[in-house]
Amino acid sequence: MKSVTIKLIISLLLTMGLLSVGMISCQKQPEDIKVDTANNKDSGKIIFKKQGEVVFQDSAKKMLNKIDVEIAETEETRHLGLMYRENMQENQGMLFIFPDTELQSFYMKNTIMPLDIIFINSKYQIVKIYKSTTPYSEKSLPSLKPSKYVVEVNAGYTNKFKINEGDYIEWRRN
Repeated sequence: MKSVTIKLIISLLLTMGLLSVGMISCQKQPEDIKVDTANNKDSGKIIFKKQGEVVFQDSAKKMLNKIDVEIAETEETRHLGLMYRENMQENQGMLFIFPDTELQSFYMKNTIMPLDIIFINSKYQIVKIYKSTTPYSEKSLPSLKPSKYVVEVNAGYTNKFKINEGDYIEWRRN
């Protein structure tokens, strides 16, 4: 009787262990998040969806240029960002909106194209720019100052339109 009970307990523990491993392996890990290709299943490419606009302004608030943006404001969309994108038009980018103004940090893991990454505080002032970031790099790119927003654009964009730290943005949703 005692050996049957022990065997039953061991069997139950093994079953529970296997179920736990199965549940853990089925959970989405950040590197497993796949892009939404519902609009273009055959090519597997991501199609830009305009959700708003960002206007870049110099320190005197004179307009420098404007881009159309996709907006990343959920944890999942902020994590995914521009990963897996093969290209983007010059007048396109992504606006990241964070729930709190705090130090932010980005990296280029799974990001195919080089980007300019622009950190912006709650007063819409640019506090840090990383120019021509390295694709696929896992090197941390910290904001160095508290930021509420981040804009990603094609590499070279900030040089071409003379966008600098200390300049401003305005943005609006469609």
